[in-house]
Formats: sequence, structure tokens, C-alpha cells
Amino acid sequence: MAWRIGIDSGGTFTDVCLFDDATGRVEVWKVPSTPDDPSRAIARGTEEGLARVGAGAADVVYFGHGTTVATNALIQHRGVKTGLLTTAGFRDLIEIGRQKRPELYDLQADKAPALVTRDLRIEVGERLRHDGSVMTPLDEAAVRAAALTLKAAGVKAVAIGFLYGFVRPDHEVRARAIVEEVFPDAFVCASHEVAPEFREYERISTAVVNAYLGPVMHGYIRRLAARLAELGIAVAPHLTQSNGGVIGFDAAARLPVRTVLSGPSTGVVAGQALGVMTGIPDLITFDMGGTSSDVALLKNGVAGLASDATVHGYPIKAPMLDIHTVGAGGGSIAHIDSGGLLKVGPRSAGADPGPVCYDRGNTEPTVTDANVVLQTLNPQELLGGRMKIRQDLAVAAVKRLAEQLGMDPMETAQGIVSVVTANMAKAIRVISVQRGHDPRDYTLVAFGGAGPVHAARLARELDMKRILVPRNPGIGCALGLLLTDLRANFATTRLMTLAAGLESEIGGIFEGLAAEAGHWFDEEAVASADRRLRRTVDMRYRGQNYELAIDVPDGPVGPATLAALADGFAAAHKRLYGFVAAEEAVQLVTFRVEAIGFVPKAEFKPEPDAGPDASAAKMGEREVWFPEAHGFVRVTVYDREKLKPGNRIVGPAIVEQMDATTVLLPNMTAHVEPYLNLILETL
Repeated sequence: MAWRIGIDSGGTFTDVCLFDDATGRVEVWKVPSTPDDPSRAIARGTEEGLARVGAGAADVVYFGHGTTVATNALIQHRGVKTGLLTTAGFRDLIEIGRQKRPELYDLQADKAPALVTRDLRIEVGERLRHDGSVMTPLDEAAVRAAALTLKAAGVKAVAIGFLYGFVRPDHEVRARAIVEEVFPDAFVCASHEVAPEFREYERISTAVVNAYLGPVMHGYIRRLAARLAELGIAVAPHLTQSNGGVIGFDAAARLPVRTVLSGPSTGVVAGQALGVMTGIPDLITFDMGGTSSDVALLKNGVAGLASDATVHGYPIKAPMLDIHTVGAGGGSIAHIDSGGLLKVGPRSAGADPGPVCYDRGNTEPTVTDANVVLQTLNPQELLGGRMKIRQDLAVAAVKRLAEQLGMDPMETAQGIVSVVTANMAKAIRVISVQRGHDPRDYTLVAFGGAGPVHAARLARELDMKRILVPRNPGIGCALGLLLTDLRANFATTRLMTLAAGLESEIGGIFEGLAAEAGHWFDEEAVASADRRLRRTVDMRYRGQNYELAIDVPDGPVGPATLAALADGFAAAHKRLYGFVAAEEAVQLVTFRVEAIGFVPKAEFKPEPDAGPDASAAKMGEREVWFPEAHGFVRVTVYDREKLKPGNRIVGPAIVEQMDATTVLLPNMTAHVEPYLNLILETL
């Protein structure tokens, strides 16, 4: 046996996916998350998962996992005490920012607090011009004194960010060496290492976030590595990045800022693989877990890659898949706002105490409780019988909320589902309609423990006609870990106007980035045949403040390359903004190289058609409340594990499995395709 293990550590459950290279066997497992130390749940899930398949640690040939450690530390402000060294006159930059309110018309909106307090932001004498020439040499004595001051203040991490450090990093390199000499116990990072691009606010903010999270991630990785070693797992473990690829533990500890969207990114990777598997290239992935929902759009099987984003109020310049997150999950709490209206989320019951039906002390109804009351979810047990629940507690909690609203309890439960559906539809419109895409042209891919139970109503809300539910939807992100490659991104900002004669200069820039990628390939021991580079340039019209990423054709840079860039930019600008300004000069801003190291992946095999009759998979019936009928309707419940390729189901119906429940509404059908994925369609 040769087992590949992918583990996604979520806010409520830790999902485990095991794949046997020899037979193609897939096994899934879930254990409750341990938010105080996620490594405990990961180790437990690994141990129980291996025991379930009768394998030992020596049989593991790959181990990858996604984590929310960095994300949660940033959201909850549980990073370490951090200091900042910056150019004289610029210590307040990270607090001033872009002088924009978080919400334009909300007079009460608060900005995220600065991660470095003003007393720990120390200025040192140095200054570079925009072309990299030295205006003021680095004051090394001031750097040394600043390091001693931060050490005395009990700082655990130091970020270094100088003006134009991305053009010429000499001052940052020297400052880092001095800080490490004076203060060897501190986690130190420089902005040119983390985000070698222009826009000093975002660059220095990224360096600060990286420093703030560094010791947290380092400690987590150390604990997890020790637990895996105790289990006897000898393979080098990998951790997911926000760009959908994986990196080794050492790189993740050095650049934790690149893991802030570690968990949801692999769900998008799984969506890409499903698109190839089923021949459906245009997808919108919908990953609904216990705490939040993550959505992404794939056009022609490719997900968008953003070079920067604002994560929980903090600008981060790091490559990440274009994922939009909303606080709507199975554990999201329903409540009444100050105006007397029903709201759902973003507060979540999480893993502990969890929804009311878990009987662990929570009294506020959640989305899961609403589904238990409606009986779209099994009213007696979850996780294939492993978790017993109490419907009576969920009913009582929803009834209390209904009395406050003056509504019927069943209508209140349905109202909770309708509100959370509206929240998720809004998130999908952000990544589709607002960016020039019609969601009706896409197939909704539903995964996550709560995704399939809400997918039909969400698709109906958006007038989407087709839904794809993977064979193991509850562990979509864990599965994605078995389908991804090693990835790293390299970039440099060199502002120039697109014109003939730039071929040599552009070629030289990409050669330099390719050399950096080559060093990374060597560090990760990627064979020459498994290396691939993808080049892009961020472009804009002169005077614009935002860029569009345009693909650069493979091969030497020549006149045809420049023509392709011009045409690609015009097409992208027209799609996004609706016009092309042919008379305006076009600027090349930031040059990027994505390095991909191909690794062996789980390969799924199609199964033979078993015909349309799904009667062998029937496991019973139950009453389910549907708003279309204004009451309970008796529906057939199917066992997902017994459904075979070719089987067809007519809604209304319920499909249950250990890791998720799929709901078919009236006037819907479903069929099982050769790879055991379930495809729902509206009649």
C-alpha cells in the first residue's frame, strides 16, 4: 500500500482524505477540530484514518495539510508583539494607510488596529531614490540602537521596511543582519523578501503581518512536526499556500503571510480537477463549512490569481487565488438585530460548543439547527451515525427565536436558511456579476460539510441550472491537497511604457526572475522534467491606479510578445471595464513568474455504467419541510455510498453520506457520472 494523506484543519471539523495509489481506494474521516492547538486534531485524524484503512505510518508516501492557524491569529489578533524599523519620517505609514474608510457611508466603521503600536515603530536614518540611488546612507548605529530598544521592550518579531527597498534591497539586507546579530532570538523579516513590489504601504503592511504571524506559525509547525514524528510518519510534510500550491514546512515558517488563505485554496484546486474529470470547464466553487463560505470562479478551468488582497482589514501583497469569503457556515448563529430583523452570522458557534443540537451548552440557534428542525439534515445523527444529536434542543432554540420575531417556528427555520442563502448569493455575485461574468453560464460546485445541503436553493437564487457535488464533498479541501503541485511566486516592479525596443529589457527581467525560481526548484528538489514557469505582467493605462495581470507567451521575448501583451491588455480591460482607450499609453508595472513543481497526484478511475435504477441505494424515507409545499413532504433518502454511475434520482429527495447531505428540490433531477460525482439539474 502507498497512501497519500490530505488534511484540512477547519474551524469546526478537521477533514482527512486518504488515497491508495495502488488501488485508487478513497477513504474519508472527520474529527472535531481543536482550536487551542490544531496539531492535536491533525495527529488524531491521521492516526484514526490510518487505523480505519489498516495502514501504518510507513505506508504514507505523501502528507499535505491546509490550516487556518495564520488566518485565525490575524482575525483574533493573537500574533506576537512586533516591532518595525522603517525610513525616517515614515513610521506612521501603516496607520495612515490610503486614508480610505473601510465603508464609505458607514460613519461608525472602525479601521483594523495597527499590528505594531506607535512606540514600537522606530525610524532610522536612510533613504533611497526611486531609481535605487542612495540619498542618505544607512545609519547602522541607529539600527543597532533600535534593535536593542525593541529587545528591551519584549518584542518577539521585527519587520524591516524601507522606502524603495524593492528597487535596491541593500539597506534592508544590512539592517536585517544587524538586528539578527543584536537580537538573535527574534523572528526577523524584510519587506523585499516578502513582497518585492511597489506601493510602500501595502509592502510594509505585508512584512508586518508576516512578522506578526511568524512565531505563531513557527510554533505550530514545530508542534505538528513533533506529533507526526511520534506517529512514525517519515515523509516531508507540506502545507498549502494561498495560491493553491504547497510548500515545505521550512518555507511556511519563513513566510506565514502566504498561508492566510491556506485552507480554502485547495478547495479551488479540487474544483479545477473536477472540471477536468467531468468535462465541465466553467465552474463556480462553493465551499460551505462550519464557520464561513468560500466562493471562487473558474473560467475555462482556470481560477483567477490575485497579487494582493485585504485580509480582515490588513493589506497583503502575496499571490493568492481569487477567493471571496463570507461569514456564513453551518455554525453561523441566527439572531435579531437592533432593527428587529433576522440576521445570520458572522458569529459562529464553531466546534465548541457547536450548534444547539450538539448538546454542548449553546442556546443560540445556528444554520445547522435550522436544517435539523426542517429535517433536511438527519434529525437524529450526523457523520454517518458517529455523532448523535438532539432535535428537541434545536426545535426549542428556533422556537424561542420565532417568538421574538412573532413567526411560526418552521417558517423561522426556513427564514434562517433563506437569509444565509442570500448572504452566499451576494458573495457569488461579487466574483461573477461584478466582474463581467453571468453565473447562469456556470456550474455550481458544492462542497464542504454544509455546501450540498444548501446548493440547490443557492443555485435557484442565482438561476443556475446545474450543480456538481463531488463524491466526497465534505472533505473537498482535504482532497484538493492530493491534487495540487508545489508552487512559488516571484515578482519585481519595473515601471515602463509599452513600446517597441523593450524586448531585451523585458527578457532580462524575466531571466532574473527565472533564476530565482531555479534556486527555489533546487531547494525543493524538483526534477528538471517536472519544472514549469508561467509569466505574467501587471499592466495599466498611464494615470490608472490599478493593474490587470496579462499572460506572457512562452519563449524568447520579441516583437510578437509585445503585440500579444497589447492585445491581451485591451481584451481584459474591455471585459472588465467595458471600453478600450486606444489612444492612451500602456504601462508595464510588475513582472511576475509563477514556478510550478509537478508532483505525483491522486488519479481517479471511471467506473462502468450501472443503469438508471437507483432503488438499491434507498435507505428509507422521512418528512422534510419544504416552503414550496408550506409543510412537510415525505421524501426518499438515498445512501450516497450505494449510488452507482448512471443512477438517476428525481426530486424532492435527500442523499446522505458520512461527510455531507445533498438536497434535491422539487423539479430537480440528479444522475451519477462515471467518477461517482453527482450532477443535479433543474427540469
